[in-house]
Order: sequence, then structure tokens, then C-alpha cells
Amino acid sequence: MPVYDYKAKNEQGLTVAGAVEAPNEAVAQDTLKEQLLTILTLRERKQNTIFQSSLGFFNRVPKKDVVLFARQLAVMISATVPIVQALRILVKQTSNITFKIMISEIADEVDGGAKLSGSLARYPQAFSDFFIHMVRSGETTGKLDETLNYLADQQEKDYDLESKMRGAMIYPSFILGAMIIIGVLMMIFVIPKLTDALLAGGAKLPLATRLLIGLSSFLQHFWWLLAALIAVAVAFFRLYIRSPAGHRQFDILKFHLPIFGQIFQKIYLVRFSRSFSTLISSGIPVTRALEIVSDVIGNVLYKELTLQTIREVEAGNSIASVYVQSRIVPPMLPQMMIVGEQTGKLDLILDKLATFYAKELENLVANLVSIIEPLILVVMGGAVAVIVMAILLPLYNLSSAIS
Repeated sequence: MPVYDYKAKNEQGLTVAGAVEAPNEAVAQDTLKEQLLTILTLRERKQNTIFQSSLGFFNRVPKKDVVLFARQLAVMISATVPIVQALRILVKQTSNITFKIMISEIADEVDGGAKLSGSLARYPQAFSDFFIHMVRSGETTGKLDETLNYLADQQEKDYDLESKMRGAMIYPSFILGAMIIIGVLMMIFVIPKLTDALLAGGAKLPLATRLLIGLSSFLQHFWWLLAALIAVAVAFFRLYIRSPAGHRQFDILKFHLPIFGQIFQKIYLVRFSRSFSTLISSGIPVTRALEIVSDVIGNVLYKELTLQTIREVEAGNSIASVYVQSRIVPPMLPQMMIVGEQTGKLDLILDKLATFYAKELENLVANLVSIIEPLILVVMGGAVAVIVMAILLPLYNLSSAIS
């Protein structure tokens, strides 16, 4: 959704600056008028160039810092510390230079009369749409401290889950990477010296030995070509999945991957349940909450389901009507949502669902690690067996024939 930068005068006649997110300029103007602001300038923020996007990537703020920011700001606001003063304190406590500059600029804008949510919207590399809408909800209801606490809790749960998943995959990734590096180095530096003796002997070599010698020779002389092909393939893949058709195909493929398909599904279910629960608990209308959630999930298929749900809700139907008919959503989710609608406790039901799916996700990742470890050992054993059969056995036979 486009972001519009504005300058305006507030009720006290002070000039304020900030940003507002809206589908078009007319809606942005209406939003600012509802805030009793007299618009001086309103300009749509230009899309980033490729160079600016690259800078944004390198300047991205770690999620851990954003979680800590929300938690500390909530504590200070709860203690009746003025927002500007709280932001100034956070500038001194933040170690990340990029984030320190952002918070300092946000403090200046808020001190000038801008809303906190509008100032945060200027820094999408740090604050997501979900974060900004939660803060805006807290400003509207007058419960910014409660909203920030709730937001910090939700962000911490997401961060903890991601950390556990990354931690579980560190060991298998390290072993697999080490195997590949050692294998390539052996093919380039070790295998050629062993095969020289075989070639000098003039004996007829088995097929496996000839293939291994050919692969070693290719890597030794054309490693740069292989590196270039891999780089081109990675670049093409990244460009393809950024296109609408490629992105959709890749998201569909995720559901059909063995083991990983279930992991991706649980990730999306946790994001949907937790984000939706947090938003409606903060008083955001269901249709608006679903619109925000559709951008948070991170999967085209789930986004389409969520947008279709918005149309169903606007037509007076149940929130769960679309999910009941979908094959990529487990039956438990829509059934529990129906119970939540009937009892008026949809936010609590969704929160429990998020906890349940997060636990299932942890178990799936743990099972994946337990499968990968013996699989790596089998692959290592197979690689050793190939080298023994292709090189060492012919060398042994050659030495036996000579003796």
C-alpha cells in the first residue's frame, strides 16, 4: 500500500510532519482530516530504486532490537513517561547505529506534533505494517501502553520460534556445508594425485573410477564455470520467484515438499492465528485485521484465502466459511474459529490455536533434525565408499599386480 509523506498544521497551529498509509491520495487526505490536521503538502513516497532497496536490506534492523524497543517503550509509557522523553532514552540505550538514528528521527517528529504510528511508517525496514497498525490502534483507543505490551509479547513469541528453528538447523547445516567443502577440495587437490598412479599404470579402469577422474578434472580446470553456473542459477531463481507467477508457483511447491511442506504450513498457521488474535484483541475491525494479516502471512495461497474471507465477511457470512472449503487449511482451524465466533471469544481461541501450532512446529523441526543427522552419516559413508571403490581398490589391485 502506498505511503504519503505530509506536512500539516494541527489544532494548536503547529506545523507537523509525518507519513500516512492509504490506498490512494483521497483516502490519505480523509485520514488526515479525521485527525483534525490542515494539510499543507501531501506527496506519495516514491518507490525505491534497486540501489536504495539494496541499502534498505543492509540497513535492516534485527527483529530482536524491535522487540526490545516495543517492550521498553511500553514500560516507560506505563510509568507515565512522556513519549518523546521515552524515545530519547531509547536512543541512548540502543546499540545498533542504524536503529539509533531512526529512533532519534522518530523522537524529533513526535516532538514536532506527529503521531507515533505515522513516524514509524517512514521506516518499513524496521517496523512492519502489522507493528504500525497495532500502534495506531493503541493511539486511537488511548491504550498505547497496553497495546505495546501486547505487541511486544507477540513479537517475542515470533522471535523465540524463529530462533529455535534456526538453532535446530545450525548443526545439520554446518555438517552439510563442511561435507561439500571437503568433497570439492578432495576432488581438486587429493584425487588427481591418487589417479596419476592409476593412469601411469596403464590398466583398464572401472567406470566409477573414470567418472570420478572426469569429475575431478572438470572441477580442477573449470571450477570457475561451475561457480558461474551456480551464481546464474541462483540469480535466475531469485528473479523468478519475485515475479507474480513465479512467487505463486514457489508458494504452491512449498506445500508439496516432504516434511518441509508441513513445516511451512505450520509457520503460516502460527502467523495467521497469532496476528489475527492480536489485531482483533486491540479493537481493530475484523475486515481491516484480515487485510493486515493477509500481508503478514507470507504465502500467496493463504493471502488469497484471507482476502476472499474479507469479501465473505462483508457479505454477512462466517469468517470460517472460506477456510472450511480449503485443502491447505487443517479442519481444526475453521472449526475452532466457528466456536470462537459463536462464543464471542475469537481472539482467545486464535491465541490458543497459535500456541498449539507453534508447539507442533517445534516438534516437526526436532523430528527433522533427528532424521537429518543419520541421513548425513549415510551420505558421508556413501561418499567414502565411492572413493574406496573408485580409487583405493584399483590402486590396491595395481600394486598387487606389480608385486
